[in-house]
Amino acid sequence: MTAETAVRPDRSAGEDVRPERARGAGLPAAGFLTPFLLLYLLFIIGPALYGLLMSFFDTSAVKPGLSSFAGFGNYAEALRSGDFWSSLWHTIWFTILTTPPLIIIAFVLALLADRVKRGRWFFRLAFFAPYILPSAVVALIWIWLYTPGLGLIETALGKIGITAPVWLGDPDWAMPSLALTTLWWTLGFNFVLYLAGLQEINRDLYEAAAMDGASPWQQIRSITIPMLGRTTTLVAVLQVIASLKVFDQMYLMTSGGPNFATRSILQYVYDEGFTNFRIGYASAVSMLFFLVVLGVSAVWFALIRRQEKEV
Repeated sequence: MTAETAVRPDRSAGEDVRPERARGAGLPAAGFLTPFLLLYLLFIIGPALYGLLMSFFDTSAVKPGLSSFAGFGNYAEALRSGDFWSSLWHTIWFTILTTPPLIIIAFVLALLADRVKRGRWFFRLAFFAPYILPSAVVALIWIWLYTPGLGLIETALGKIGITAPVWLGDPDWAMPSLALTTLWWTLGFNFVLYLAGLQEINRDLYEAAAMDGASPWQQIRSITIPMLGRTTTLVAVLQVIASLKVFDQMYLMTSGGPNFATRSILQYVYDEGFTNFRIGYASAVSMLFFLVVLGVSAVWFALIRRQEKEV
């Protein structure tokens, strides 16, 4: 027996050292996650719980402390408020205007860009570049485009004999105008997701379908769309949640006008909390809106689990 065999552990008895090794490997991972978890608790979970607590009090921005206990009074007032329901409807209407185009157009553009043999990088850059612009820059660009008498859109329409509406000053046109701005601004994110999904599809499927006589449209309908089912679900839910949380472009471009026709639910929270100083009531509205977003997320998880069972 050599010295090496003398000190080598005997594993013939069925001793398993993998649990100890796994526990040891988990310590560095926990160390890397700890700073993130602390920041998450400090800036996300902590303020959310404190906001939930304030929603049960008549907390004011001009008075110290939580103030008097209101129970569910703030919630009842919000549910009876016409301003709350109109702001919620404006948010839902904006979501309806933006979500279908941002899904369909992003899919079509990704499909076209995926079939380009040369210069594909240019189309990726061109469609994704607006997404990285700050909201203030986007607002300035589109306010200039929409400006009556000076805007490029009105000038272009005038050359072909079309009278342009007052884009941001007409209650009937303000929300579609904001939707158009959002479409131009955020299309690139969905475009990239679809393009990544298209590149994961096996090209042999298309070659086999072409050999069987399938037309390009039949290939898209029978191969591309089904294979991108999970991507479409992800894009749809992320887009719905992003549209429900709209605030920046509405506040910067119209300030909720004209006549509160574009005031979103988040701007309603801002107005009540930081203009009327009713922090407790604004917290209650935030909690109600959180339930709406939570419901959308629950639908997404249900769809994902259903798709995983079908695979």
